[in-house]
Amino acid sequence: MQEKYERQMKKGALDMLVLRLLTEEKKYGYQLILELREKSGTIFCLKEGTLYPILYRLEEERLVESRWSEAESRQLPRKYYLITDKGRETLDEMYQSWRQITEGVERLMNPDLQYTEGDSKGRKERSE
Repeated sequence: MQEKYERQMKKGALDMLVLRLLTEEKKYGYQLILELREKSGTIFCLKEGTLYPILYRLEEERLVESRWSEAESRQLPRKYYLITDKGRETLDEMYQSWRQITEGVERLMNPDLQYTEGDSKGRKERSE
């Protein structure tokens, strides 16, 4: 049963994480899969069937764009994804929302902690 809830929670973060990885440089799909796994400490292990619908949706929303690379010797062309200016703005908005959500969850799950009102950095202290 835990896997079901974990999958739901991860699903909500995937668009944001893919956009974040694309802020570094253009990447192709399998490269994104490897980096998500590696940089998350294997928390996010995606299959192509999960990643590509995300990329297609982000492209449809004009948050990313794709370009085919030129084929080099012994290598097939690859489709690279790049974040757009709109994608960068949306990423910032997503991250702000994510921080608010995680702060709200922390407040509910740890009611004995005192939070500074409006503190989006989630500073907290144990109440005495």
